[in-house]
Amino acid sequence: MDSTCVFCSGDGGLKVYDDGRCRVVITDEPFAGFCRVIWNTHVREMTDLATTDRNHLMRIVFAVEAALRELFSPHKMNLASLGNVVPHLHWHVIPRFENDSHFPNPVWGAPKRRSAEPTLPPNFAEQLAARLARG
Repeated sequence: MDSTCVFCSGDGGLKVYDDGRCRVVITDEPFAGFCRVIWNTHVREMTDLATTDRNHLMRIVFAVEAALRELFSPHKMNLASLGNVVPHLHWHVIPRFENDSHFPNPVWGAPKRRSAEPTLPPNFAEQLAARLARG
């Protein structure tokens, strides 16, 4: 636990899944369906984890990707683990659409156009949680 870390002191978004080792949150980013998979204890890098924990984390990342593909049918999925701003192990799982404000560039770059992205259905969090609970 690092008292200065935003992922140690808070959920990091709307929590829809937590298995004790990692959690899945829906973020308030301006991209519909943008999720983070956050390792619950404060570690910086994937190689700080035991192999079984790495495998578990990636299984959850892939489950989130599969659920978002099912819910949104995006043009592309982006997976990223950076940690430059928040050095607490987490993965960004981002559905991308050809008409999103930044496509085909990264979501952290300059926008290319006004966004015409889909909006989240009112029960998106519940739908995502149900798909993740199915395993």
